[in-house]
Amino acid sequence: MAGTHCQPPLTIPDLEYPLKILLTNDDGIHATGLWAAARALSAVGEVAVVAPDREQSGVGASMTLHAPLFVHQVPAEQYLRQHAPGDATPPRAADAVWEPPPPPDAAPAWPHPITAWAVQGTPADSCILALEQLVVPKPDLVVSGINRGSNLGWDVIVSGTVGAAVQGFVRGYPTIAISVGSVQSPRYDLAAKVVAALARRLADAPAVFPPYFLNVNVPNEPANRIAGVQVTQLGGRAYGESVRTEESFGHRRYWISRNRPVLAGGEGSDIAAHKANYIAITPMGMAFSTTDERLEVVRELVDGIGVGGNAG
Repeated sequence: MAGTHCQPPLTIPDLEYPLKILLTNDDGIHATGLWAAARALSAVGEVAVVAPDREQSGVGASMTLHAPLFVHQVPAEQYLRQHAPGDATPPRAADAVWEPPPPPDAAPAWPHPITAWAVQGTPADSCILALEQLVVPKPDLVVSGINRGSNLGWDVIVSGTVGAAVQGFVRGYPTIAISVGSVQSPRYDLAAKVVAALARRLADAPAVFPPYFLNVNVPNEPANRIAGVQVTQLGGRAYGESVRTEESFGHRRYWISRNRPVLAGGEGSDIAAHKANYIAITPMGMAFSTTDERLEVVRELVDGIGVGGNAG
């Protein structure tokens, strides 16, 4: 499917009123991608960051139901300057000594306010707490990311990034999950521009039901190497698992890793678009139902199984 080419920098015209945006992730409150998104989204509206207090990749949409959750507010300005400086300055280590902010008369580094909380829980927990308790008034948009590593094809089932976004979608909020396609040395600048531009478009878009739920995957390439944008469908399996064993004090331990690329995606899939250096934008839903043809096959399978009131 042909797409429209990106021509960075993406411009974000002013809105009549600023959006209120909830931003979460699964890489944790210290993740550079989270704060790169916060900085970019502040050009569109007020940003409330509510994210896990530690790395939570691969937990899907899991929730904490049998233990209390603890939340603490974090200094958004400090985290922005430390983890997403906003220029050529590289992010500083999480344990680096904090330097004081610039004087009060200095130009603001972000147009609208950013507040932040860290949650001792999963990405889904973070989104639920934000929407049910922490963020008042309620947001206009939910964003999850920017994730370090792609979330393509069936990987969305285990993705904490998408798992958090699901909680916004099922509560009726327009939602974006966004990832950049590398774990090693990820580039967040273009992805940050893309998510801000999409947020701006959604602000002007007519309301639809179910709401928009976009899974966005940005190749880990400089802007001049991006082929364009494609609206795609989910591909198949993107990565496979491998299991490593080790012996420790007489006990065998197993380590599961998702490190075997499968990338089974046909034409029109997010996997195919990503491999061709397109930004893949996949409209998502919650339908796990199947086709009429498969329903009929299963009816034949269970016919006469001998269970229930009509059993002979």
